[in-house]
Amino acid sequence: MQRNLYLDLNSYLREKFGCRVQKITVDAGLSCPNRDGSISTGGCIYCNPKGSGTGAAERNLGIREQLQSAQEFLRKRYKAKKFLAYFQSFSNTYAPFPVLRNMYEKALSVEDVVGLTIGTRPDCVENRVLDYLHSLSTAYLVWMEYGLQSSINRTLQKINRGHTTAEFEDAVNRSNKRNIPVCAHVILGLPGESRQEMLKTARYLNQVGVQAVKIHLLYVVKGTKLHTWYDRGEYRCLDRQEYVSLVGEFLSLLSPRMIVQRLTGDPHKEELVAPEWSLQKQSNLRAIHEYMQEQGIYQGKYYRD
Repeated sequence: MQRNLYLDLNSYLREKFGCRVQKITVDAGLSCPNRDGSISTGGCIYCNPKGSGTGAAERNLGIREQLQSAQEFLRKRYKAKKFLAYFQSFSNTYAPFPVLRNMYEKALSVEDVVGLTIGTRPDCVENRVLDYLHSLSTAYLVWMEYGLQSSINRTLQKINRGHTTAEFEDAVNRSNKRNIPVCAHVILGLPGESRQEMLKTARYLNQVGVQAVKIHLLYVVKGTKLHTWYDRGEYRCLDRQEYVSLVGEFLSLLSPRMIVQRLTGDPHKEELVAPEWSLQKQSNLRAIHEYMQEQGIYQGKYYRD
């Protein structure tokens, strides 16, 4: 019997709900304390003014409209029957509590939406919000997605992240106390990090008690500080083989119980500066799978409690 290379999100959701469950990205039109002046005005060095969002909020598309529009497409393409509303753009706990409660409840009012995944920063989630989300979790699947990016505080400072690992650990602990599972976002290829430092982040995730991870490639987007560094020759992107081997080794160090929600990002073609190969998502995923099979590695092979 062939071993699965990693514990993927689709398998987890299918086991939980008994059908295909698809995430739908929602743009709630919120901001970020690292852009509005609360922490900084520049944001992270890789983030453009859209904050990895769809721009739907700017087009005056409401939360329900965004979800219902996507459902029709996903039902046909993936035969999906249930959906998770994924609040992705910027920091989706960064608003007054009544605003947050209203937007979460709008999402859950859409037919066949069975839960929420909330992307945010670990330094801007209040206990009141977590208490409310805990109350929802009795009837819905609720996940927090916290941007960590790296376990190296020197790197967090260099990328103008605006928080340290201490804030991340605090947010994870407060979420875990309320039985709200956490997905950590990490980025491979951050400036100044060695290969061993990137792999150190995998070991760190095992220690802090997160239940899932999203692994991203650092790619250069137009209009960012990283774009300026790249044009000056001050930053070099990882090549595909470097990234493929890093992901494979990263997974081999992770707990086999940790859900792997993503292995690479989805850059917008019109915004991407480099590397061009990052647009070839399916080819990149195949390369990761092939590398792991060739090396005889799998998630958790080198995991140590």
